[in-house]
Order: sequence, then C-alpha cells, then structure tokens
Amino acid sequence: MSETNTSAPQDDASEPTTTQKVGAFDIRNFIGALIGLYGIILLILGLVAFNDMESARTGGINANLWAGIGMIVVAVIFLLWARLEPLKVEVPLDIAEDPEPGE
Repeated sequence: MSETNTSAPQDDASEPTTTQKVGAFDIRNFIGALIGLYGIILLILGLVAFNDMESARTGGINANLWAGIGMIVVAVIFLLWARLEPLKVEVPLDIAEDPEPGE
C-alpha cells in the first residue's frame, strides 16, 4: 500500500518520504456518495409518485426517474474513478510509521 521514495534528497532539510493512498478522504468518494443518494431518492420518487399531474407538467416524461438513473450512473463513475485511480500523497517516514503503544 505504501512505497518508499528512494530518490536522493535535494538538500539537507528534506526527509525520506513514503507514498500513501488518500482512501476514504478522497473528495470523489464524497461527491459520488451524495450524487448517488440524491439519485436514489429521485429514482424512488419516479417509481412511486409519478401520476397524471406530474405527466402533464413534464410532457409525459418521468423526469424524476430519468434524472435519478442519470445521477446514479454519474455516482458510479465517480466511485469507480476514485477506486481505480486513487490519489497518493507523500508523507515523511517518521509520521507514516505507527508508534508502539506506550512509547
């Protein structure tokens, strides 16, 4: 999951670093989850609350259903993007290592 940077330090102040994945704190996960939640709500409304009055307003198109499906597709794309190409940050080795309890 993490890789150590083996490149030579540029100056005396630089420390050895390790590369770690951002994981759950990636903004694409939050965006995908929120769009997916709204998409599920619209999908349910499109399946349950579509009546003649709604049909007259939208010209016979179930707008909530189609918008919900579109939002779910976009949410899946965001979540797949975050999973397949995770963001990586460089962290100094002394911070990246977990200290033993009691130290």
